[in-house]
Amino acid sequence: MNLLNVRKGQFVYYNNKLHKVYSVKPFFKKSVHLIRLEDLEQEIVTAKEITLYKPKHLDSFLFNYERYTLHKEAKASVGDYILIINPKPDSLDHHHLHAIEIVSSIEANGVISNKSNGIKHSEYWVMVPRLEEGATIIDLAQPDSHESAEQAKRQEQHIRQTYTPKIGDVYQKNNTDPVLQAMVVAIKGDTAYLGGDIEVPIEKLINSKTWSLLARVPL
Repeated sequence: MNLLNVRKGQFVYYNNKLHKVYSVKPFFKKSVHLIRLEDLEQEIVTAKEITLYKPKHLDSFLFNYERYTLHKEAKASVGDYILIINPKPDSLDHHHLHAIEIVSSIEANGVISNKSNGIKHSEYWVMVPRLEEGATIIDLAQPDSHESAEQAKRQEQHIRQTYTPKIGDVYQKNNTDPVLQAMVVAIKGDTAYLGGDIEVPIEKLINSKTWSLLARVPL
């Protein structure tokens, strides 16, 4: 890609895997900051190394170790992830193209996200937490010719098994009102200690639907 065409939020492929542009710093040689969607690993690359991809209805990809399918007609519920497709923020909101946010409450004309953005229903698609029938798996730019739903499940399981929480990772507890977000501040044995005097077994932090990884510490 030409650096002039790179924008924050764009979906791109780098090293064959799906990423999202986090920021662009044109005065640096490696000027494009990426986040790999499957596990939130961060990369700093040049524009020439990436290929643009435009998300479509029923695209399916891994995000935060979970598989989701984009659905333009699904109705959002509290706790759902949404992808901003048609951003039209007012002066008090800060969402942008392809921002991924969590629904905190639902109103007549839209939703309020976990980042306190008011997002109209026409601005987002729901990330349905599963592989929907008829979905297209987009994790890889050049998937194996025999790519299947079963292979996608094995890939997801492998990613889960190889991930270890690190100090600085930010997690969200989904079953509180409002949702709770906290950073890992210490790890001892099989226990992670989060801000706010929260102790969570690492196995529960990784595999429980109660907790979602929001951000990984840069390597």
